[in-house]
Amino acid sequence: MNQFLSFVQKETRHILRDRRTMLILFGMPIVLMLLFGFAITTDVKNVRTVVVASQMSPQMQQNVERLAASEYFTIVATVPSPEAAERMIRSQKADMAVVFATIRPAHSPSLGGKGVSGAGLRVQFIVDGADPNMAQQWSNYAQQTLAGNPQLSMVSSQLLYNPQMRSAYNFVPAIMGMLLMLICAMMTSISIVREKEKGTMEILLVSPVRPLLVVVAKAVPYLVLAIGILTTILLMARYVLGVPLAGSLFWIIVVSIIYIMLALSLGLLISNIAQTQLVALLLSAMVLIMPVVMLSGMLFPVESMPQVLQWVSAIVPPRYYISAMRKLMIMGVGIGEVAKEVAVLALMTTLLLTISLKKFKIRLE
Repeated sequence: MNQFLSFVQKETRHILRDRRTMLILFGMPIVLMLLFGFAITTDVKNVRTVVVASQMSPQMQQNVERLAASEYFTIVATVPSPEAAERMIRSQKADMAVVFATIRPAHSPSLGGKGVSGAGLRVQFIVDGADPNMAQQWSNYAQQTLAGNPQLSMVSSQLLYNPQMRSAYNFVPAIMGMLLMLICAMMTSISIVREKEKGTMEILLVSPVRPLLVVVAKAVPYLVLAIGILTTILLMARYVLGVPLAGSLFWIIVVSIIYIMLALSLGLLISNIAQTQLVALLLSAMVLIMPVVMLSGMLFPVESMPQVLQWVSAIVPPRYYISAMRKLMIMGVGIGEVAKEVAVLALMTTLLLTISLKKFKIRLE
């Protein structure tokens, strides 16, 4: 055990002596958190919409058909109350709700208390505001779709979870997913490949410590660094950017540690394939950077992508982590609501770690 701790201490000192690496590790999160204040928007497609109506009148049915006929909205359910619609949005079964209510004119005494004919409709949008840019677009598209109905009036919107429409609510979980993946996977793979490239890996492997423990010892400092970076991001999100941590901090950390272990496993796998630091960087760029940015839902909604790219994004780990963090941090849901994401991350971690360790052991022998 003392020998293992000695290897951990050796790798930690090696990291701390490299000032450029430390600047990248802790400077990049701060810069991105402060400057990444905008998001690229795309066309709205297939917005899962739930209709709220206690009784469906012909006028309401006409408006529902207008929404369903457009390419922007998909009617997934009809519920009797806004509370039921909010539960569907909270459980990620819908993206927005359209609430219809009949406007009945006030009774006139001169008519003996009878109502005046020609009652209109009032509509309200309840939108998942975790992604403020897309929420605003959904509301705008819905208003434009329903604007042609002269019986419709008094359109209003209500944003859940992010009423101020602040983009920080959206990009903080995304930056967490990107940075933790890049730091853990890229830096771990480069560190191990650097030892092989310089010929010092053979010296380490002839030590009394088992080869796999040597590799684990090199990964431990990056695990600690990743937890430190996670802490920095959460503190900046809460006290600098004003992003609330609505969910359980315990589960946020637990899910993040699972994701960090997944990234470390991926870095180990890359180190098995690459023989030089340049190859490790190229592999990291192809395997990590582009998929994380383009296919994880960080910038572009997965639902708006072509079907083929949606299938490809299903194997991108940050997609599930970012989704889980948005639910836990912004929506404040319990761990049961992110069970699917956590299960996928845990399965990917187990699979990658098993393949990486087995392949590494075979190569060393």
